[in-house]
Amino acid sequence: MSWDWQVFCQDTITQEVGQSCFGKNGDITYLDWMLSAWGWTVSVALLSLVIALVLGAVIGTLRTLPDRPWIVRLGNAWVELFRNIPLLVQVFIWYHVIPAIIPAMKSLDSYVLVVFAIGFFTSARIAEQVRSGIQALPRGQRYAGMAVGFTTFQTYRYVLLPMAFRIIIPPLTSEAMNVFKNSSVAFAVSVAELTMFAMQAQEETARGVEIYLAVTGLYVISAFVINRIMAFIEKRSRVPGLIAASGGGH
Repeated sequence: MSWDWQVFCQDTITQEVGQSCFGKNGDITYLDWMLSAWGWTVSVALLSLVIALVLGAVIGTLRTLPDRPWIVRLGNAWVELFRNIPLLVQVFIWYHVIPAIIPAMKSLDSYVLVVFAIGFFTSARIAEQVRSGIQALPRGQRYAGMAVGFTTFQTYRYVLLPMAFRIIIPPLTSEAMNVFKNSSVAFAVSVAELTMFAMQAQEETARGVEIYLAVTGLYVISAFVINRIMAFIEKRSRVPGLIAASGGGH
């Protein structure tokens, strides 16, 4: 089998190989297209991750509130709902069902809807990790906050959450990497990310091996970068004697 990496220098319209792999005067090569698709993938993943972290932190915290059984039940319902429905089904619900129920959302681009879908799906997983992190802390820390006169909010803000987030950085790293992989479902609602690029480009060029190898490499690079960022955060925020050293930071 012969490989032809010049496929990335081909013009997407004429299929001719140009002198440069980057298009000029409005022309677009497959390399241009792939890098643009990578940009869409990264933006979908990062925005989804922001939504997931914010919602996950809030829901996970609510599930540990003392003497608030109804709030805890609502948090549990959120987790069970979004964690137990397949992500692709949730994407289609956001794309087809919710705009039909809420007409104002019909004006939203599919890019925005898929970000919400991935963000809400991942928030349920992060909420479970936040809950586990808070409950893993010694009870004395909550009592210490109460003893100095902190309100419940202040106890979580200044005592419990800072320590809990340090504990859950390793599983959060896995979730952050999963978000980049899960962003591939965006192709189902016509977001021009890497998976859609790969499917269309290999049909047009018949060079599926080269296309999919390049796309796989970009996914690997994306996941590796987020892994290194999270490892750096873990190393800088580690509390000696409380959190065991993780191999991910070396």
